[in-house]
Amino acid sequence: MKLCLRIKVLKEGVFMSNEAAILLSLSIALLSGLLLSRLAKKVNLPAVTAYLIAGVLIGPFCLGAIFNIPGIGITKEQLAGFGIICDVALGFIAFSMGNEFRIEQLKKIGKQATIVGIGQALITTLIVDGILIGLHFAMPDKLSLSAAIVLGAVATATAPAATLMVIKQYKAKGKLTDILLPVVAIDDAVGLVVFAISFGIAKSISLGSVDLLSVVLEPLLEVILSLGLGFVIGYLFSICEKHFHSRSKRMAVSVTFVLMTVAISSLKFEIGTVHIGFSSLLSCMMLGTVFCNVCDFSEELMDRADRWMAPILILFFVISGAELELSVFADWAVVVIGLVYIAARSLGKYTGAFTSAKVSGCDKTITKYLGITLLPQAGVALGMAIQAMQLGPDGAIVRNITLFAVLVYEIIGPFLTKVCLTKSGDINLEGKKSARGQIVHH
Repeated sequence: MKLCLRIKVLKEGVFMSNEAAILLSLSIALLSGLLLSRLAKKVNLPAVTAYLIAGVLIGPFCLGAIFNIPGIGITKEQLAGFGIICDVALGFIAFSMGNEFRIEQLKKIGKQATIVGIGQALITTLIVDGILIGLHFAMPDKLSLSAAIVLGAVATATAPAATLMVIKQYKAKGKLTDILLPVVAIDDAVGLVVFAISFGIAKSISLGSVDLLSVVLEPLLEVILSLGLGFVIGYLFSICEKHFHSRSKRMAVSVTFVLMTVAISSLKFEIGTVHIGFSSLLSCMMLGTVFCNVCDFSEELMDRADRWMAPILILFFVISGAELELSVFADWAVVVIGLVYIAARSLGKYTGAFTSAKVSGCDKTITKYLGITLLPQAGVALGMAIQAMQLGPDGAIVRNITLFAVLVYEIIGPFLTKVCLTKSGDINLEGKKSARGQIVHH
């Protein structure tokens, strides 16, 4: 086997191949995340927060910018090539979330989760839109009407990866946990539709014309087609899985179909003026939902998949942390608007969850704590922000505000989720003696 690492020693210094540099950076990313999670445990912080902070420290806006040496930090060039890792990680996260939609479980909480998931998402959008539109009139040169509308939609998105990581790390079980993951999944589905509509309106405002076809039809098509794709591949997956009996081969088949779903979800089509695409998150979630309801051995396989996913999830969060641009803090307008956005979104999530939980007849514990557990925000919101860049300068504002908020939310959000799950009785911290045990059970 040929060694990929090629080092040339020249007068100018030591040079390393791009492949070797990427591998070295990935290994450093994993190691830094694991080491920092040990420190986080000592101050009672969730591991996911440690991974994000590790990413910020070794990213291109910190050590990566200072040294620009492979293995010391992650450079901007390397970061651009890590997108596939994040796509795969989100695919497996969504696949795992599909496990929360077992029919027997939905019979118990399906109606409540649906009401709460839709209700809190819409209330959050209305509150954030109202406050930011008011801020637009106060400082029109810093925040446009288009940006305010889009940020209201971005506010709906939560962080399923961070939430799932905290739940698995602490083996949370109980009423709050049972409804939390379905609500997060529904929330992101609603968020995608709301964002697509808001983005269409914002684009129309920028162009001076309203295209109802793209505003209404495209987001609906994305949701329907994504769920349909996940259902079809999930059905094929369940048939294929039955022909393999060893655990290792079944695991290999599972990985194959998740990767296939992520790949197909990246396809985009155009029919006339209508743009058709898929949501990888929704497709992989439906894949997991079909599989867990059709296959008898799905629970065992999901457990094995969770363990196999651990290194990928760590990389995902470290890379997500590395993507957070610290330079956004240099612009006072971004900081001010960002703080208003964070306050408005926090109010929206708590008020929306509290009201929706009350209306649907949820337990008092759920009503009290659910809104706080919905505060983490990351991958889905960042994806929306990237799409918003099509708005030009308005899109850049949306992206910077979102980056600012994600940095704050992802550091404090998982910790607040852990606190709420503990106070609700879903987390029992007794017997947690080693960080090694936490990682194994991701």
